[in-house]
Amino acid sequence: MTTVDARTGARAVTEVLAWSRARWEPSMRAAVDRLPGSMRRIAGFHFGWWDEQGRATHRRGGKALRPALVLLCAEAAGGDPEDAVAAAVAVELVHNFSLLHDDVMDRDETRHHRPTAWTAFGTGPAILAGDALLALAFDVLAPDGPDATRRLGRAVLDLLEGQGEDVAFERRGDVTPAECVRMAAGKTGALIGVACTLGALVVGGRGEQVGRLGVFGRSLGLAFQHVDDLLGIWGDPAATGKPVYSDLQNRKKSLPVVAALAAGTPAARELASLYEREASLSEGQLAHAASLVDSAGGREWSRSQAATLLTTGLTALASARPTPRAAAELAALARLITRRDH
Repeated sequence: MTTVDARTGARAVTEVLAWSRARWEPSMRAAVDRLPGSMRRIAGFHFGWWDEQGRATHRRGGKALRPALVLLCAEAAGGDPEDAVAAAVAVELVHNFSLLHDDVMDRDETRHHRPTAWTAFGTGPAILAGDALLALAFDVLAPDGPDATRRLGRAVLDLLEGQGEDVAFERRGDVTPAECVRMAAGKTGALIGVACTLGALVVGGRGEQVGRLGVFGRSLGLAFQHVDDLLGIWGDPAATGKPVYSDLQNRKKSLPVVAALAAGTPAARELASLYEREASLSEGQLAHAASLVDSAGGREWSRSQAATLLTTGLTALASARPTPRAAAELAALARLITRRDH
C-alpha cells in the first residue's frame, strides 16, 4: 500500500526509492549487458546482481540515491521522469565507477557486507571494470546532447580532483578544514550536484531553475559527506558494512578528523600523535582516538556543518519553484541522508 501525504501527494522515502529503482534499473541492466563479457561479469557482481560465478542473487547495493535525485529533479522541473532515465543511469554508472576504484585505493575488502570486486577478481580487472562503467555512462547519456555530457564530464573531473586530494591528504599532517571541505565538495558534492542539474536539464528546465537545483544538490552532497565521515568513525558496522572505527584505522583525513586536528587543544595534539604512528592501532587506541575527535570538537563541527548545508540546500530547492510533490519528496530525501545515526 502506497503512503501518500494528503497535502502534497508526496510518497514515503522508501516508496520513492523503490519507484526510482523500478524505472532506472532495467535500463542499467540493458546497458551493462553491452559491456565485454569479463567486465560485465565484474560489474554485475559489484551491483549485487550475481555472485562470483555469475549465479543470480537477490542482493542489492546501496539506496541508489543519485538516480532518485535525477528523476525527482526532472519532475520538480515540470518534466516527465521517464525522460530522465538515461541521465539517472549515467549518474549511477559514474558513481559505481568511482566506488570500484575507491575500494582498490582504500584496500577495502567488503562493501554492503560482500567482498569488494578487487578481492573477488583482482585489482587490475576491477580497475578496468570501473573504467568500462565510466565509458558506458557517457555512451548512455549521449542522446541527451552535448550540454548534458559536458556537465557530467566536468563533474567527473571535479570528483577525480577531490579523490586525488583525499589520497594526498593521507601523506600530509597539515591539512586545513578549508582544504578538506574543498576536497569533499569535489569528491562527493560534484556528482550529487550534477545529478540534480541533469534531472532538470534533460527535461527542458529553465536556466535559473537548473542552477538552483544544482545548488541544492551540491549542498546536499557536501552535507552527505560530513555525515558519511561521522559514520566512518561512529557508525554501526551492521548498517555501514564496514568495521567500527575503519576511517581512524586507515588514518583518513576525514572532515571531523581534520577539524579536530586543527583545534589546537590538548586533545587535538594527542590525536595527531596517534595519527602519526605507523603501527596499527589497537581497539582501545581506536576508541580513544574517536573520543579525542569528539573532545576536540570535530564531531560537533561536522554535525553543525551538515545541518547548515541542509538548510542552504532546502532554501535553494524552494527558490527553484519545484512542483509540489517532487519538492516534498526531495526535501524528505535530503533530510534522510543528512540525518543518519551518527
